[in-house]
Amino acid sequence: MELSYRIATHKDIKAIREIANKTWFVTYEPILGKEQPKFMFDEIYSETSLAKQMNEGQTFILQFLSEDVLAFASYSLKEDEEYTYKLNKLYLNPDFQGGGYGKKLIAVVEENVRKLGAKKIDLNVNRYNKARFFYEKVGFEIIKEEDIAIGEYWMNDFVMRKVLL
Repeated sequence: MELSYRIATHKDIKAIREIANKTWFVTYEPILGKEQPKFMFDEIYSETSLAKQMNEGQTFILQFLSEDVLAFASYSLKEDEEYTYKLNKLYLNPDFQGGGYGKKLIAVVEENVRKLGAKKIDLNVNRYNKARFFYEKVGFEIIKEEDIAIGEYWMNDFVMRKVLL
């Protein structure tokens, strides 16, 4: 079985939502309870919101194992920092976590943003999300903490950065 990648289009929004749905609640309900993850999912992963994100410059990459979508990531240029991109999302079907697929997806994102002139990639991760340790393994370092309001809720994140060599 071979891995492949391609840039997502609006036609792929359903597949993005399916992967997000498989990963979102099992990741965030233990950290945040039931209400906040549902609110955030509805805000971020509605078909309208995903289309808007694509239209506003987020590039979504799909990772396939044969014909099945395993994961997706999205990135965009940070407006406030030259040569810096933001990894907005990276979600991998939980059935395949731990198999090296996330590491390979990060490598594809890095390759793509390098071609666009990136020198750094930043991301936000919830302070209690175990994905933080994955990001550290692939070279990201915590540079600060950030609290972001989303509706009546707060996202309590680490901002992590990887300098691209």
